[in-house]
Amino acid sequence: MKELGAELMRLMETGVAAAGLFAPDVLLDFTPPQWRLQARGAGQVVESRRRLHPQPGTVPRYRIDATAHGFVIEWEERWQQDGQTMYCREMARADVVDGAITELSVYCTGDWDEQTQARHARDVRLLRP
Repeated sequence: MKELGAELMRLMETGVAAAGLFAPDVLLDFTPPQWRLQARGAGQVVESRRRLHPQPGTVPRYRIDATAHGFVIEWEERWQQDGQTMYCREMARADVVDGAITELSVYCTGDWDEQTQARHARDVRLLRP
């Protein structure tokens, strides 16, 4: 599962999915703040990612925990957009069959611009990064 999770994070950074990462009929159920989107099929899932985050970025940290049917993964992303460094945190549950993701449910904090990041840093003391 760790290898699949790492490949999923490479997709988040590059917009390119490794062959076999997704089952041909994979279902994506994506929940950003106050919205919900879905896509079916490996090509549509990758296209959804590229449409929502066309810029490459970085995933400075992530954590994967195996489940009975796949894995849960949480991660942070950073990318450049409109001259700013953007940030978000996400968590997903992936169902895996025969070594490929068959269903991916993703929950996202939404995209934080630099002003939001600065306000958060000023107003909140985190106990860990």
